[in-house]
Amino acid sequence: MGPFDAFWHLVNFVAPALGVAALASGLAKLFWRADLRSTPWWRLFYRAALGGAAALLLGLWLWQRDGRMATYALLVLAVASSLWWQLLRASRRAA
Repeated sequence: MGPFDAFWHLVNFVAPALGVAALASGLAKLFWRADLRSTPWWRLFYRAALGGAAALLLGLWLWQRDGRMATYALLVLAVASSLWWQLLRASRRAA
């Protein structure tokens, strides 16, 4: 595999984490507008994306295969947990 193919392989591996993080961050900003007013969208996104990418790596390590449904469930759980933790921090700062 050449460097160009390796780059696209890595981008496609991380793409689900980026997509879920972008969608979930946007929805969190929409639904919890008052609580997350002081937290910028990009901060929600990059922390959720890092958690999602870590979940994908953990799933790859555990099952030695990419694309397992359990890995994607772990991805959703990691992104949701990251956003929940950030929402808790933001609401504590506001109180």
